[in-house]
Amino acid sequence: MLPDDDAPALYLQIAEQLARLIRNGALARGARLPSVRALARQHGVAQSTVVQAYHWLEDARLVSARPRSGFFVTAPVVSLPEPSTPRPMRRPREVTVDYLGQRILGHKQPEEIVSFSNGTPGLELLDPDRVRRAVSRAVQRHRNLLCIYPWPSGHEDARRALARYAVSLGCGLDPENIVLTSGCMESVALCLRAVTQPGDVVALESPTHFSFLELLRDLHLRALEIPTHARHGLSLDALQLALDTQPVKATLVVPTLSNPLGSCMPQAGRKRLAQMAARHGMAVIEDAIYNDLVEVDEMRRSVKSYDSTGHVMLCDSFSKTLAPGLRLGWLEGGRWAERLRAIKDLQVGGQSAVLELALADLISQAGHAAAMRQLRAAAAARVSTARHSIATHFPQGTRVSDPPGGLLLWLELPRALDTVQLHQACLAERILIAPGSVFSASGRFRNCLRIGVGDWSPAHWAALRTVGELACGMLRSPPLLAA
Repeated sequence: MLPDDDAPALYLQIAEQLARLIRNGALARGARLPSVRALARQHGVAQSTVVQAYHWLEDARLVSARPRSGFFVTAPVVSLPEPSTPRPMRRPREVTVDYLGQRILGHKQPEEIVSFSNGTPGLELLDPDRVRRAVSRAVQRHRNLLCIYPWPSGHEDARRALARYAVSLGCGLDPENIVLTSGCMESVALCLRAVTQPGDVVALESPTHFSFLELLRDLHLRALEIPTHARHGLSLDALQLALDTQPVKATLVVPTLSNPLGSCMPQAGRKRLAQMAARHGMAVIEDAIYNDLVEVDEMRRSVKSYDSTGHVMLCDSFSKTLAPGLRLGWLEGGRWAERLRAIKDLQVGGQSAVLELALADLISQAGHAAAMRQLRAAAAARVSTARHSIATHFPQGTRVSDPPGGLLLWLELPRALDTVQLHQACLAERILIAPGSVFSASGRFRNCLRIGVGDWSPAHWAALRTVGELACGMLRSPPLLAA
């Protein structure tokens, strides 16, 4: 029998294993699960651990208990068509930012609004006490650092901890080349400043993260949107064509759980992208902020891990997994490391060394991997619940992404539906959604929307049904599963 203090990690492992079997159809709707006693014997754990696992599956609406009968699968396998891949853009364009994006994604929303704009885990998914303890230890042990200016590149111990963490991304990094920042977006901005001049062309995914468009606009850069597949990510063939015909200075990419699609580039593609960067002398700015949220370990390996020439710049943060309030990120700038340090020192300065050391403590703890497993399991349950609701209540013809992790879904609705109008109709019901047009410099994707389930409550469950009903009403179409 394994010790009881291992039970939290064990129950999640058992629950995740069963959840995968349910989602891939190996355990069909109505199937009876093994008894608590049998499953405990099979895994060599206490029966209380199995009960915890079954309760987690109940909370995820995957199973239900029947008195004196046991646990049964209740969730049907939701099979939905995936979103289509957009056509390539022929030429780069100046970036203008949709005011809707600034209103929806750039500001805290009133409490009475039920918002689907959040892809950051809510408080109930994070562990504020764990963060508080780490910050308290850092203050107690390093209180003198509160009275001196911080190092622009970050505290040496924090950079060493990040180098150790980067091994999980497949990277062997020199701590001297790591720079701490105030978040992943600052890391990306610093990289863009290091490798571009106003007017340069930057290739990026389409659809892409709204904040990337804001950055390109503010730096007076031109965007070249590259078609992106809902599962496999950025089209490297389309990028190669762009490199052959356009003066692309840098490529900005989120290979793991791209925002908003949730796509993941295969490892062969990541290796090819690193080789393309070296061959064309192009900077690849890799945003790895979602890597810890992906369910498959292999997908955590970064493009940077294949970089032998220093053309890949790695940006990351723990805002989506540990504590958004710490406002800490980091980067490794490859061949531009010296220039990045100089820009950081001149324009930004350093962060709080005490918070950097608290972060180093958190990511070095033995229980960090278990905390990430628990977060991934909870996120998967939310996404599964949301996809089931979409399948039940949204119009026929709706296509939905099926990301292997994270807290975002991308919906492609029938072409006759304008999601900006749907956004306005939802606002009248005190519901906030993000229309697809804010994720493109060209205003494309007007029949698409992004659903974030970082926050989830009974109100969100009901609100998502309302969004689907409004969409059906605007199209006068029955829901997907009506037939």
